[in-house]
Amino acid sequence: MSRQLRNRLFLLVSSGAVLLCTAILLFLFSVITWNGINALSPSFLLTASRSFGAEGGIFYQILGSLLMVLTAALICLPLALGAAIYKSEYLKNARLQKASAILIYGLNGIPSVIFGIFGLILFVNILNTGISWFVGAIILAIMMLPTVVLATFQAMNSIPEIYRESARALGLNHWQVVTGVLLPQGFAGAITGLLLGLARAIGETAPIMFIATAFSGIEIPHALNEPVTALPTHILALAQQATDPRALQNAWGASFVLIGLVTLFSITGLISRTKFKTVSQR
Repeated sequence: MSRQLRNRLFLLVSSGAVLLCTAILLFLFSVITWNGINALSPSFLLTASRSFGAEGGIFYQILGSLLMVLTAALICLPLALGAAIYKSEYLKNARLQKASAILIYGLNGIPSVIFGIFGLILFVNILNTGISWFVGAIILAIMMLPTVVLATFQAMNSIPEIYRESARALGLNHWQVVTGVLLPQGFAGAITGLLLGLARAIGETAPIMFIATAFSGIEIPHALNEPVTALPTHILALAQQATDPRALQNAWGASFVLIGLVTLFSITGLISRTKFKTVSQR
């Protein structure tokens, strides 16, 4: 087989894989949109759920999801910036660099249910925190951490070395180079990674189901150690009532809203990434 033929076959297989993935994604979006958009109304978005979700809306589920993921972002961002700066500028040993990369990629590959079990054992069973939205935010922050660290690290490494050399030539010390040159570019990358991490975290069910959420009867928490209701666990509860047409319709509506939030975070992250690349290339 000639090289030209192998290249054509590889291109054909790759194109087929892309088309297949795109078709599956569009099919899922179409089904959720077709079934969920009919459930949307101001009352559905702005009222509390009743009868375990079969009636009413998803107002407090939306608030609970946003409360946890935004708190997780506030916890994750400074930790990710510090880890990325240390890995980029202070960790010079090649073996330690390799080990840190393995640990970060390994953390990123851990199944989400493992994070939930870890939170259940450490916080609920050992520390006796009880079911708490703040514990859920901590676990989501840990899940998001690898994505944000890698995005920040790659943003810092993409800065041309001439910027560092110019800053040193002006008399800046190492810390001033980090804070004045590297951190602004790295912060843009961190925001991109943070938005992509939020897109993943807001749709997770397993990590928060054990430690942070209740299925009904919860409104706005007034303390750190109180549970919340969230869209993923609400959809799970509604799916268990699929024989009830009202519950099924509300499940489709909640799924459509959740997909909309995921898409919003993802698109914002991609726009931020494109803008960051433009700034870096100037």
